[in-house]
Amino acid sequence: MEVHIEKSNIQGEVYAPSSKSYTHRALTIGLLSNNTTIYRPLLSNDTKSTIYACKMFGADIKIDDHKIVIKGVNGAPKIPDDVINIGNSGTTLRFMTSISSLTDGITVLTGDESIRARPNDPLLKALSTLGVQAFSTRNNGCAPLVIKSGFKGGHVEINGSISSQFISSLLLTCPLQTEDVTINVNGKLKSKPYVDITLQLIEKSGVHIINDNYSRFCIKAGQIYNLNEYTVPGDFSSASYILAAAAILGNGVTVRNLYPSSQGDMYILDILKKMGADVQWNKSKGDVAVRPSNLKGITIDVSSTPDLVPTIAVLAAVADGKTIITNAEHVRYKETDRLHAMNIELSKMGINVVEKKDELIIMGGKLKSASLDGWHDHRIVMALTIAGLVAGNTTITKAESVSISYPNFFDDLRDLGALIQNIY
Repeated sequence: MEVHIEKSNIQGEVYAPSSKSYTHRALTIGLLSNNTTIYRPLLSNDTKSTIYACKMFGADIKIDDHKIVIKGVNGAPKIPDDVINIGNSGTTLRFMTSISSLTDGITVLTGDESIRARPNDPLLKALSTLGVQAFSTRNNGCAPLVIKSGFKGGHVEINGSISSQFISSLLLTCPLQTEDVTINVNGKLKSKPYVDITLQLIEKSGVHIINDNYSRFCIKAGQIYNLNEYTVPGDFSSASYILAAAAILGNGVTVRNLYPSSQGDMYILDILKKMGADVQWNKSKGDVAVRPSNLKGITIDVSSTPDLVPTIAVLAAVADGKTIITNAEHVRYKETDRLHAMNIELSKMGINVVEKKDELIIMGGKLKSASLDGWHDHRIVMALTIAGLVAGNTTITKAESVSISYPNFFDDLRDLGALIQNIY
């Protein structure tokens, strides 16, 4: 699908979608618990992949518009009847790789072309150290992955600089094993807030993990998950596109369902304020009101907030002066190389972008109309949509990828007054 976008102003209010990160973790813990009800889950392509995987491991799951009811496996997932194809969801792949070690047999996990190019070596090596047979069929660290049980516990070291999902995966699984585990994190842990979300859900489920300043985690074996019910908060990552649009071209926009949580991407509110936007957050009501202002370039460390990079890049493109997005190399290992993708697409729109190994340097300017590639990446498409609303007469290919995390994205923008046409 392509979208055609005309220059627009937006105004009104919209509800932020529920958090993808919290939904993934609640579903995974629901699988490993006995009976769980998840209220206000996000139902997107990625979370549907996790639901599918949970069913393959033996969970009975019933879904309606407002809740998911899970009869879980009480810590003992069954051997899947077939290969588990998780589509485009990297979170699902990483979480279910460790979950596979809890079965009594062999599990094979694969996904689409993008997933089959994403690295998993740190997780596979960690599981192997713990006695699990875990390997890539192509011997390149990428899916398809084969996991065979044989957990022995002990001490393991893992690189924290590529993806926090590897650590979250181990944290979710190790409490259910038969032997204690100590995880040492080498290097600077990237995307730490996502580990915070994992730990928050784990603790809420009655499982305890000792966290030594994110450099070491000590996990006692033989624990039991008991997540009876959970309400998923709104997603700041997805809301960031609407908030950015409001700061650039809105006539007053309020995004609801945004309450304080462990999400690192709440930082988008601080970024907008530092760039000069008028942002008011009523935390008790969960309402964020944004009005446009003249934005200015700043330097932003995204080591903990990689998913905000496409949004920040578009804000930088319209801001006065230079913006430096730094500590961003791990952003290259997402659905696509997002640093390179934003460089290519914003350059098509007339913006001066310098791409370095772990940085984007963007000089603000005047966005011009262009034909853009969505890179099969939901966050690239949503960010470029905001740029298109500024430039006008812009098309974006592969726009269907927004269904990965924010299925109602275009509808929500249209409800606010955006001129967006779907072309099939």
